[in-house]
Amino acid sequence: MNNFSPLTALAGGALIGLSSALLLAIHGRVAGISGILTGVISPRTTDRGWRWAFLIGLVGGGALLALLVPGAFGPAMLDGLPLVGAGAIVGLGARISGGCTSGHGVCGLGRLSTRSLVAVLTFMGVAVGTVALVRVLA
Repeated sequence: MNNFSPLTALAGGALIGLSSALLLAIHGRVAGISGILTGVISPRTTDRGWRWAFLIGLVGGGALLALLVPGAFGPAMLDGLPLVGAGAIVGLGARISGGCTSGHGVCGLGRLSTRSLVAVLTFMGVAVGTVALVRVLA
């Protein structure tokens, strides 16, 4: 199922940009999901309130969309253990690169960070290569 619409994509991108700009303006923090999650589970973090609100909104928004528009996400591509493994690999990559795709792609590029540009080019290149490889092997 393909539900792509340029208007909904533009609206979603604008909301992500607005949210990350507000988080930076109000809290002075970058909207990188791995950093926000790390701050929630770190015993040294004292500012957990906004982090929990952000994560609950992130998961809750997706859950609400799935409830209101059941076909919005389509079927899962992986189940169980492979999905957990894929998530672990993404988390490891986020730790190695010093940030996640949202931190580098949305916030870092918005701040014209060279480090984020290199990270985005790297993970997008690897993603393209991975899709090509999977299509050849499948």
